[in-house]
Amino acid sequence: MEKVLVLGASGQIAGWVIEMANKDEVRLTLFLRHAKKLRNAPRNSRVVEGDVLHKEQLNHAMVGQDLVYANLTGNDIDRQAKNIVDAMSAAGVKRLIFVASLGIYDEVPGKFGEWNRREIGPYLPPFRRAADVIEASGLNYTILRPAWLTDEEEVDYETTERNEPFRGTEVSRRSVAALIVKIIDSPELSARRNLGVNKPNTEGDKPAFL
Repeated sequence: MEKVLVLGASGQIAGWVIEMANKDEVRLTLFLRHAKKLRNAPRNSRVVEGDVLHKEQLNHAMVGQDLVYANLTGNDIDRQAKNIVDAMSAAGVKRLIFVASLGIYDEVPGKFGEWNRREIGPYLPPFRRAADVIEASGLNYTILRPAWLTDEEEVDYETTERNEPFRGTEVSRRSVAALIVKIIDSPELSARRNLGVNKPNTEGDKPAFL
């Protein structure tokens, strides 16, 4: 049975991941700051209330895990990434899926890139530092940089590599979750890759829903 630690388990993408990864061969540990925010946790899961910035709580949750999926945010995301790397190294856990943000490498071209920088540019440096920490860690990581997120109940996505121009403007949370679950099911997929994630044929000056 594969043991998966979900950091930020109350998030919207994480909610889809928890639902889609709820299988007999996967045992989920759901780690979040406020357990009351988590609804309908699977019966075979373990809920742990804690803060990624609290090293003792994170280290305790990390013991015995096979894979870590982190879906976090905040202007201290770089500090959170450092704690995750340290806790994984201490526990001997090697596989990490980490959700970052598009635009951290100034990889979004054209009018959409200009718009994206105006909208979220000031918030991106901590995400870039977090990605740098993970890439330098020696862990077997996959970093995902989703486009602007929608609540469409569809799975339709494509990916771009770290050094490729980002494509598209949007993608559904369910699509990102489907990719994460695909990696959970086959951890050798997308190993040591840093991927942009978007819905095909959504190019434009900004996401269509805005």
